[in-house]
Amino acid sequence: MKFDSFDIKILEILQGDAEQQVAQIAAQVGMSATPCWRRIQRLKEAGVITRQVALVDAQKVNVGVTVFVSVRTSTHTQEWFEQFRGTVQAIPEVVEFYRMSGDVDYLLRVVVPDIAAYDAVYKRLIAGTSLHDVSSSFAMEELKLTTALPLGYIK
Repeated sequence: MKFDSFDIKILEILQGDAEQQVAQIAAQVGMSATPCWRRIQRLKEAGVITRQVALVDAQKVNVGVTVFVSVRTSTHTQEWFEQFRGTVQAIPEVVEFYRMSGDVDYLLRVVVPDIAAYDAVYKRLIAGTSLHDVSSSFAMEELKLTTALPLGYIK
């Protein structure tokens, strides 16, 4: 898909606040509402805009503790992976889950209210699969958190 400056500006606006009315977005990018609406629909149909969600304050819903969990395994079979993925996906406190390169095989971001709640998550994690090493790091302070992707790399 080809992007022009209008598309990029629309994406910037929607990443900041997707609740704005089309007329508001159109005014900010310098076009009328109907062509702006068509561009938004085209971005959705092309899969550029994948969904619109509400961002919830973690502190206000009592999951203000963030834990980064590094997992190493000595087993790399598809069967093991499917079991591990199923275990992780069944734990709602795991909000991000990545397969990594380097010394760590998997990285998880977990949100919980406290250490005791994390211990319960940890027990569910290790009960579901055989792991070689699990290392947990608690975030002391959130210095930057954004869901907005950088758009300067669009070709």
